[in-house]
Amino acid sequence: MTSVLQPQKEAPNGTYTFASRPRPVQNRTKYREPAAEQSDGQSNYGNIMYDRRVVRGNTYAQHILPVAAQPDPIEVQRQQESRRRSVARKRAMEQFRPRTPEALEGRKHIDVQTELYLEELNDRIEDTSVECQTDAFLDKPATPLFIPAKSGKDVATQIEEGELFDFDMEVRPVLEVLVGKTVEQALLEVMEEEELASLRAQQRAFEELRNAELVEVQRLEEQERRHREEKERRITQQREVLKKEMETADKIAARAFAQHYLADLLPSVYTTLREHGYFYDPVERDIETGFLPWLMAHVSNTLEKRYVARAVLDMLIHDVTQKRLELFQQMQPHDHSTQ
Repeated sequence: MTSVLQPQKEAPNGTYTFASRPRPVQNRTKYREPAAEQSDGQSNYGNIMYDRRVVRGNTYAQHILPVAAQPDPIEVQRQQESRRRSVARKRAMEQFRPRTPEALEGRKHIDVQTELYLEELNDRIEDTSVECQTDAFLDKPATPLFIPAKSGKDVATQIEEGELFDFDMEVRPVLEVLVGKTVEQALLEVMEEEELASLRAQQRAFEELRNAELVEVQRLEEQERRHREEKERRITQQREVLKKEMETADKIAARAFAQHYLADLLPSVYTTLREHGYFYDPVERDIETGFLPWLMAHVSNTLEKRYVARAVLDMLIHDVTQKRLELFQQMQPHDHSTQ
């Protein structure tokens, strides 16, 4: 059985469903074509017995991925590679399989029937037209009630009172059983209640004992914790004391070494710094850095003002002299003319 496989669908309640689209049967030859020619067709046929998408066995234990789940690309590539290798292997096997030799020139191979009974093969199906006449439609009559058919013979008899059943005598064993069962059930319930009460008392005593043991364990744990913390605190204090003693010893040693080293170093350093001018008189430095620059600035300002005044005075004297010279030169021709 072959069919065109459609993608599997998963119902909303998780049930697997399969749908196959109906297709008309195509005209094909009686014998199977080679695999190379079959692979050239447009439709992909397959047997659902070998389809991995068909779920077999218990469907409740199967983990079916939803349709929206994305497949692993590495797995898809591996499957395509294996499928490609299998197709290539089948083609190679088809090529090496012994086949019918090619027909001679001027002849060709044809399909023949080898069965005992020959059958005429024709693409067109024989059909005939047959006509018939039906009566007019009538209203359906009402459905009659179903009455089962009577079977057997009617027989009657007479039974007097007390012949078949005596209620007082027949009900006594039933009452004894009922009462016995009721009393037995009541006794069982009472015994069960007493057993439950005993179990509750034992459980209560066990819980009290366990709570007392838990309290004792907590007290011991708390005592152990306090002892451990006290021990750690004292160890820390002792370590700090030792560290401080070591630091003090190091400082004393460093101070003694520094004093011994700086005994001869300080006089030479002070002498060198004094020679280079690092040690100075603050009054002298104040006069040099504050007073002298201010005095020089005022002196230069005063000298500049005097220079400007002298320049202005020189300009005025020059202008007056020029004017008088011009006036004198103008007056000389007038004096010559009068003489």
